[in-house]
Amino acid sequence: MIYFDNAATSFIKPKIVKNAVIEAINFYTANPGRSGHTLSQRVAEKIFDTREKVKDFFGAKHHSLIFTKNCTEALNLAILGTLKNGDHVIVSCYEHNSILRPLEHKKSEGVEVSVLWCDLKDFKSELEKNIRSNTKLVITTMVSNVTGDVCDVSNVAKICKKYNLLYLVDGAQASGHMCINLEKLGVDMFAFAGHKGLLATTGVGGLIVRDGVKLNPIMYGGTGTYSEDLSQPIDSVEGFESGTIATIPILSLSAGVDFLNKNFEKIIKIEQNLSKYLYKMLKKLNFLEIYSSEDSLNVVSFNIKNMDSIMVANVLNEDYNICVRAGLHCAPLIHKKLGTLERGAVRVSLDYNNTKEEIDYLIYALKNINRDV
Repeated sequence: MIYFDNAATSFIKPKIVKNAVIEAINFYTANPGRSGHTLSQRVAEKIFDTREKVKDFFGAKHHSLIFTKNCTEALNLAILGTLKNGDHVIVSCYEHNSILRPLEHKKSEGVEVSVLWCDLKDFKSELEKNIRSNTKLVITTMVSNVTGDVCDVSNVAKICKKYNLLYLVDGAQASGHMCINLEKLGVDMFAFAGHKGLLATTGVGGLIVRDGVKLNPIMYGGTGTYSEDLSQPIDSVEGFESGTIATIPILSLSAGVDFLNKNFEKIIKIEQNLSKYLYKMLKKLNFLEIYSSEDSLNVVSFNIKNMDSIMVANVLNEDYNICVRAGLHCAPLIHKKLGTLERGAVRVSLDYNNTKEEIDYLIYALKNINRDV
């Protein structure tokens, strides 16, 4: 099998991650932060160490990290936990439904939303024109899950700081694939998924929040702190992590970050070379419509002219044992902009485990599919 669906979930996990899962099952399945016995304390220490390790990995010195079950929950917490009636939000058209659907819900509660239909690279220049007196929040992806386009986060953050706006970044596709220093970038809130480029299991994500940013919880329950108080405590991250947190996925994330810290430069170089090679080889096929650019990061989307994307993906799977993602990728607005809302697009997404030989076989398969149409 050739796996080209890493933007959804990375398939090949490092041995260190697999071992961490087994170790967690065998030795760290007590409930952290809820009991006073030794095992509970050991697990709590492991969770604390992971929290600090992930913050260091993202250069988040003056931030807090709230663990969530995935990036979707992190984005919901950031959006639902900050916006109120009368607020205005500016968002790019590249966003995932994890952002668009919470915003649609908040529109019913009196929140105004402006979508900028420009290319992601031009978002910063269009942003300032659309700021209003009631603008509170700006949201962009860091890397598009459809085209692989990269947002100029640093300059967007500067504009947000100039107008005292909160800036939320969806880092699902960027995390683990590029160097990210939130302190230098000036980002207020950063959401990530553990199971993609960070190489963890499913079941863990996080929201990194700059010190001083005020959030309201979107889930209420036991936190292990202030148990005598029926009001939800929000003076620490535990107040946003109600219930038993996902120890095993979190410890797999710890191992994934260890692996990245040891191999990051090598991984980035491999992925950049593969991305350029993939784009170059696809560009040679004149029967393709390509929606990504030469500088796309690990993701290239395309269609065979006059063919439905789902049909192409099914043939690749059934006849060539190649896994890709087709359809709208839970990001309908960018497909509307690209003119692919009706048939979607075929997405190839890479990680460091892929090879040029696998890309060559994909090219061979696409030629055969086009010939057989």
